[in-house]
Amino acid sequence: MAATNDYAAIWDVDGTLVDTAELHFVSWEALVAELGRPFTRADFAATFGRRNPEIIRHLFNERFNDAEIADLGYRKEELYKTAARRGVDLLPGARALLEGLHAAGFQQAIGSSAPRGNVDLILELTRTEPFFQAIVSMEDTQRGKPDPQVFQVAAAKLGVAPARCLVFEDAVAGVQAAKAGGMKCIAVSFVGHHSDTALGQAGADRVAKNLEQVSVQNVRELLAVPF
Repeated sequence: MAATNDYAAIWDVDGTLVDTAELHFVSWEALVAELGRPFTRADFAATFGRRNPEIIRHLFNERFNDAEIADLGYRKEELYKTAARRGVDLLPGARALLEGLHAAGFQQAIGSSAPRGNVDLILELTRTEPFFQAIVSMEDTQRGKPDPQVFQVAAAKLGVAPARCLVFEDAVAGVQAAKAGGMKCIAVSFVGHHSDTALGQAGADRVAKNLEQVSVQNVRELLAVPF
């Protein structure tokens, strides 16, 4: 019979563990303004959750080469990290669920489109790094969500079969990535980037208003973890 540590929870970061959307928006807005282009809320909605190279190509098409894109991405993240250091809090219910899953013996990982430096900073600021046995960030993948690569790499790092993994997400593309990877998914609509309906239509196994509505028992039931 499988033990609880043969099952895993994989966490998206932005919009799921923390709400740093506005920090990202103002960072993109400042960078893009330097390049002579406005950055609108519609631009933000169309690119949220994607990897920086994909966002820059979406905004500027073929204007920049790969080296320039890497430099622009670095500059944007420096703006973001400066803003984040002023303070970031976990979203409602996140710490209790992290603690509960840890106590129950589940493995946990981060599966994020963000650069590793951003992820490390958020885990440091929120004091949550000890909960995670693996971290997957932008540097570990070549394809962004809705491609399942980020979650597949996380599962592989943990040594857990995809069918025994549950993903926590807040974005349609992330839900699609989890399901494409053969994983269960609980979507959280607290930050409001996507409606409950949109998250459900994307394939979420459950949609919750916030993580206070999600329990370890819910995770056990979705993954059919034996008692």
